[in-house]
Amino acid sequence: MNELDLRPILLVEDDEVDAELTVLGLRKYLLKNAVIHVTDGAIALDFLFCRGAYQQRPQANPCLVLLDLKLPKIDGLSVLKAIRADARTRAIPVFVLTASSAQQDMAEATRLQITDYLVKPVEFVSFASVVAKAGLNWGLFAQEGSAQ
Repeated sequence: MNELDLRPILLVEDDEVDAELTVLGLRKYLLKNAVIHVTDGAIALDFLFCRGAYQQRPQANPCLVLLDLKLPKIDGLSVLKAIRADARTRAIPVFVLTASSAQQDMAEATRLQITDYLVKPVEFVSFASVVAKAGLNWGLFAQEGSAQ
């Protein structure tokens, strides 16, 4: 078992239905990692930088972040800027899953070196393809037939 198997995925999504669909999509591919779901940008930053309620969490970064851009308290682009500005989190792969198709959001997210950008509502097939790409790249999914 490699160290990524122990690291969670951070899902930053304020819409409960979208969050549930995302987790279901991940589970479809036999995801082995825990999914930590937070509902706003401030909580995401607390989790990432071990602050507030997350002061005592294990120090290992999540293996990837699934990030909505339109969030309460602190928007997703600000979260992404903070991730990329800090040496401790800079290398975390970030997948943007958002309702925003605004060119300026896409351009700024791309400039901040996102891994991929999907506009919601996402067809399940498109979403599954991105999830599969992320999982295969980081070895997050169980081998066929090895799920318990």
